[in-house]
Amino acid sequence: MKIIDAQVHLWSQTVIPPGSGHRQVQRFGAEELLAEMAEAGVDGALIHPPFSWDPSSNAIAVEAAKKYPDRFAIMGQFPPGDRANDKLISGWRQQPGMMGMRWVMMYGEQPRQFREGVFDWIWPALEKAGLPVALLGGNYLDRFRWIAETHPRLTMILDHCGLKSGHKDAAALEHLDTVVALAKLPNVALKATGAPGYSTESYPFRNLSDPLHRLFDAFGPDRFFWGTDITRMPCSYRQCVTFFTEELSWLKGQDLEKVMGRGLAKWIGWDFKF
Repeated sequence: MKIIDAQVHLWSQTVIPPGSGHRQVQRFGAEELLAEMAEAGVDGALIHPPFSWDPSSNAIAVEAAKKYPDRFAIMGQFPPGDRANDKLISGWRQQPGMMGMRWVMMYGEQPRQFREGVFDWIWPALEKAGLPVALLGGNYLDRFRWIAETHPRLTMILDHCGLKSGHKDAAALEHLDTVVALAKLPNVALKATGAPGYSTESYPFRNLSDPLHRLFDAFGPDRFFWGTDITRMPCSYRQCVTFFTEELSWLKGQDLEKVMGRGLAKWIGWDFKF
């Protein structure tokens, strides 16, 4: 079974802001990531450029995808407040490895602007272009739902299980029912990324099995994607893999293959060689 990680970051020559939860290193490049992927048994990865702390990260991701086209694809971004970026959308996927867009909408004035609709020009443009978009929707589930319902042909991904960022255990699961309800929207998929970070327990994070099962049952194997965000995980890369492949008794067979990569590749249109 080949495995794709639905979220990784690459950056260079940038000190990450304290409190981000990510490794406090100046550089994490394609070669470093590939070495860790090899140890963990991961075959491919979807790069999410961390534009907020490294404005050059889009270019770094493109170079990685150009050098390793069979290993990497990208969900890139541009500053969402600049409407001049509209001209980039039609040719977005002409960049090596570029599959779609991803924002967290957490920095500076972005949370307020996002809720006030300042960026609402983006969603119909992406819908028209057929570009998928991933959002850290657990922080704004009502707004995420509005976008998905208003633009039903927009392919959307809800990041990090849709749970509450920065919280753990029961506090992280506060809005689980709301996330489950989003599965009724056929244009919404769920990235089950970063799951270990939501638990204060040690591997194999038993308190997450039932919530993940509920999310899997709601979204199904074609819209539920394993991944890590490895540079902020509290366990090894290999444990992130085996947590899903060995510790979740309800995840087996073809369903497991879809969750571990096939479903993601199909959802974003990545012609990954399984």
